[in-house]
Amino acid sequence: MDLASASVERRAPRRLWRLPSWLMSNAALSAHRLVSDGLAAERYRKPHFTVLVALDELGTASQAALGRRLAIDRSDMVALINELERDGLVARDRDEQDRRRKLVRLTPAGTRMLERLDARVEQAQDVLLAPLSAAERRELQRLLTLLVEHHAGGTAP
Repeated sequence: MDLASASVERRAPRRLWRLPSWLMSNAALSAHRLVSDGLAAERYRKPHFTVLVALDELGTASQAALGRRLAIDRSDMVALINELERDGLVARDRDEQDRRRKLVRLTPAGTRMLERLDARVEQAQDVLLAPLSAAERRELQRLLTLLVEHHAGGTAP
């Protein structure tokens, strides 16, 4: 079998190519793989990146508040924070107002690692969106934001 025949055989039926949901799912699979591979090069996963980004944008927060904000289960959040703390990227402190509560903050090492992870994620975006012009990328982001806001029932930051 030649290369052209193999390519045609792997291609999904045309009707699927007309479904935006199918196209978005396939693009999301590619995006997930590219971002995951980039983060893995630094020994981290998307949930680690998400927590670091949240702490960078929101500042110090309780583990519970972070979990709620990021929709991460409490036990998963504890494991993530343990891993990030082990690597010196975050620190946990007792809340002076409520001694039962643990506050999580980004460390200087965490800020430096986040810069490296940001670069990896940006690289993944460039690979994912390579066929698009800068204007098309902005339009795609605008349209995807509109869809996400609509289905989330809220507005993006």
